[in-house]
Amino acid sequence: MLIFLFACSLPAASAPAPDLFATLAAVTPPGADATLQPDNSITSTGEPTGKIAFVCQIFKVQANNQICIINADGTGFRRLTTDDKRQHYYPSISPDGKSVIYAAFREPGIYEIYEMDIASGNVAQLTERLGNLNGPEISPDGALIAFKLSTAGSNQIWLMDRDGGSPHPIPNAAGWDPTWSPDGAFILFASDMQGAIQLYRIKPDGSELLKVSDLPAVRGRSDWSPDGRFIVTYSGPPWNRDVYIMNADGSNTRMLTPTGGNSQGPSISPDGEWVAFTSYFDHYGDDHGCEIYIIRVDGTDVRRLTDNGYCDYQPRWGP
Repeated sequence: MLIFLFACSLPAASAPAPDLFATLAAVTPPGADATLQPDNSITSTGEPTGKIAFVCQIFKVQANNQICIINADGTGFRRLTTDDKRQHYYPSISPDGKSVIYAAFREPGIYEIYEMDIASGNVAQLTERLGNLNGPEISPDGALIAFKLSTAGSNQIWLMDRDGGSPHPIPNAAGWDPTWSPDGAFILFASDMQGAIQLYRIKPDGSELLKVSDLPAVRGRSDWSPDGRFIVTYSGPPWNRDVYIMNADGSNTRMLTPTGGNSQGPSISPDGEWVAFTSYFDHYGDDHGCEIYIIRVDGTDVRRLTDNGYCDYQPRWGP
């Protein structure tokens, strides 16, 4: 969708707009199913902290996507990757907050996984021609990396050591967009193994596969709260997607984001009080109009963090 024909320079970062949606009620519209109403047992009282890494399409061309980072309060925007002529995507911040891991194009059919030290900018290549890789995420203990490998139209969740050693597929885990449970015991991922795309969880050894979600049009990117209580994902047809929050076992599913923004790609803050996501609230229908927003887990206080003339998406929150 996001393949475009011309380039632009990187604009200066804008200040966050905390009052942007003062008139927008961040709840499911009246008349909706009661199961989709906000859950008052999940509350948020603190201000957002940490950093959010994301894809910044500064050249308005998918083949030249870059990785950027911003503080959770909207300050400190900067571009991390420096190769203008390669696609970089699916960033994720390490559990200690010191590095960003991501996938980047190497040659046709080959994407490698890289890890960048945020402070120095030093980059280490972790894989070597395994295939088309994306969605890397480091385990909570920092020892392993889960990622997706695509071959001949099939998708499989793989694991490897933190340094890229011993890459291997997880048995029974045909899918994409892996994310770790906070204790490292399970990996949550999206799959169409039983027909419609849903979320599944599985142990790293391939045991205890369980379907978690029951939504009509799950896409993929999801996240797990740091206390293990709930997960977030997104669902819906093109240009009409919304972020959903549910208990970790898939029960009590409800819509989190306001409708009408085509919201997607959620990530939960390290303190469990906020969710970052991509949306088009201010430029709906514009392919270049997606920005990074955050919302409290109780469905209130939507804030826009980026305000660029290009698309910002795939946010991933870290400390």
